[in-house]
Amino acid sequence: MRRSIATVTAAVLGLALITPGAAHADPAAPTPAQISGAPKAPPGSRPAGPNPYLADLPAGAHPDYAGWRTYLKAQASSRLQARLKAQSLAAAAPPPAVVVDEDEIDGTSGGNDRPVDAQRVTGFGTGAKQYSRIRVLGSLDNEPIDDADVPPAPEDDGSIPLAGDYGIGGLRNGAVIDSEIGDGPHGRLTGDGSNDFDYFKVAARAGQLLTAATATPDGPLDTVLELWSADGTLLALNDDSGLSLDSRISFPVVTTGDYYVSVAAFGGLPADPFDSASGTGIGDPTPPTQGPYTLSLNSVGVDTDFYAVKLKPGDVLGASVAGSATYLTVYDTTPREVHGSDQDASVVYPMASPLPAGGNAVTDYVATKAGWHYIGVAHGSGAYDITVEAYRPPLEGATPVQTVFLDFDGARVNTGVFGGPGNRDLSPFAAFLAKWGLTRADEDRLIDAVVAGVTENLKKDMVASGLNTRFKLKVLNSKDDPDPWGKPNVSRIIVGGTVAESGVDTIGISQSIDPGNFETSETALVLLDYLSDPAGDDASLNTYITPASDKVAFLGHALGNVIAHEGGHFFGDFHTDNSDDRPNVMDAGGGGFGTLFGVGPDGAGGTADDIDVDFGDDQFIPDEGFIGTEDTLGRIAFGVTS
Repeated sequence: MRRSIATVTAAVLGLALITPGAAHADPAAPTPAQISGAPKAPPGSRPAGPNPYLADLPAGAHPDYAGWRTYLKAQASSRLQARLKAQSLAAAAPPPAVVVDEDEIDGTSGGNDRPVDAQRVTGFGTGAKQYSRIRVLGSLDNEPIDDADVPPAPEDDGSIPLAGDYGIGGLRNGAVIDSEIGDGPHGRLTGDGSNDFDYFKVAARAGQLLTAATATPDGPLDTVLELWSADGTLLALNDDSGLSLDSRISFPVVTTGDYYVSVAAFGGLPADPFDSASGTGIGDPTPPTQGPYTLSLNSVGVDTDFYAVKLKPGDVLGASVAGSATYLTVYDTTPREVHGSDQDASVVYPMASPLPAGGNAVTDYVATKAGWHYIGVAHGSGAYDITVEAYRPPLEGATPVQTVFLDFDGARVNTGVFGGPGNRDLSPFAAFLAKWGLTRADEDRLIDAVVAGVTENLKKDMVASGLNTRFKLKVLNSKDDPDPWGKPNVSRIIVGGTVAESGVDTIGISQSIDPGNFETSETALVLLDYLSDPAGDDASLNTYITPASDKVAFLGHALGNVIAHEGGHFFGDFHTDNSDDRPNVMDAGGGGFGTLFGVGPDGAGGTADDIDVDFGDDQFIPDEGFIGTEDTLGRIAFGVTS
């Protein structure tokens, strides 16, 4: 069956779906993103809009994920340098890391390529007689790659049926091809202007890593790479891979067969991979670029290395990798992949977090079971250097316990911490009641319902899970309690205000993502203008209110989920996939809000078939570049402890 995709006229995901060759959760197929014609940010600069890793964006928002990944990496590098400088000036520097050398003989592979074969590191942990910081020194030794220069196939090679065959998987395992976008029958200068694409056939075996990378050092071309299966399913795509307009995909081959890599210009992707004339023209607001590029393409057997460390429930694990490796992951005791990363997004951690940063990739995990856990490294050739550290949650044994304060009264907030303009006054919750068809007489009852929803998600479900018998959290609110903001271990969620008032175009946003809850006094916003818009928009609660609805019950439940989502961030959760069949409180925004709101199959909120949306296991959202199963309940249950 053929599958086609919509043409992209703006930024596409900076995403390469890549996972080491061991048992892992299958990533969801990617989908190109649009930004309503908005231009991309220059490489390394802050993209427009709020940080999508921290924000619950409205329907139709299409952030420049490639730009954000690059920007976050640059910011993380700057923060790391500041941290290292501060440590050098501190009276008591952290103890030096214990060095662990890879046992696998240099130049070989296969000895520690799976979790079951992982090299065990004894003595690591958070106990009094253990060491909690290690440096793992090893090497990835892959199958040698053919890098012969091969001339490009003649035009037209702009679809899967017309793809150039370079003998990869037969005559050779790789090739380097110099080609050009714009010179085909559908190019803007020599053809009909619908947009030129180049397709390349690769025969790949299960267990290999298929890699494609473009280089455009001498021209204006901004490439986008896409990887397709033989039936036209989009498997991976990448826009900008770093501080340049070049692109890169690394894809673990699970099924032996033919695969197809396409090169196109940003703003001019194919709508149908079987039709070389499926472009839609010059693009908006500017036409796609064109010009020469060099494609390095190969599919080879690769080395992956795993190391086993013993963790206790509640241990907060962090790791970073430098050197040749560009992929770092954690597997739990199952073993299943729980946080695979090819990026350094550590700048979303608060300044108080001690977790590692810098290098090519950063990962973290909060252990929920005792036993062996596995650090995996992949995607590179040659020496690597992994930093692995473990910590206990800072509130363990501390007083007072963590408090979340729900502020419905309106507030003056410095929105600069969210990328906004600075101090802004946000209107109170009561200002939005009429937009939901309620009066001031309904305010107390609705606030009670909202507080109950937040308490269920952030407190009662954590206790009921039984994961951490020391879990402790107070949930206070401005209707019933004095404002505790400013006291130790108090974080707040302000429920009120609008995009115009805050200067932040979002529904909700948190100050950080904080695995382990190292910063115990943070702020999040839940703005109410999108949520109270007239019926019709996916993000408006009014869209789901019908004559059959119990309005207060629905609003309390839905708003409780949105508010808990923001609390989930500053207690350590990343976004989960909002397009799969597993509703999760941490499901990302941008669409599918009916699920987050708990709307059931009848399409109406506040009816008998409403869904109880909870924290729990779900896949990371592919847009943000992480792979694996995130336990959004477990990450909170141990960070909020006593």
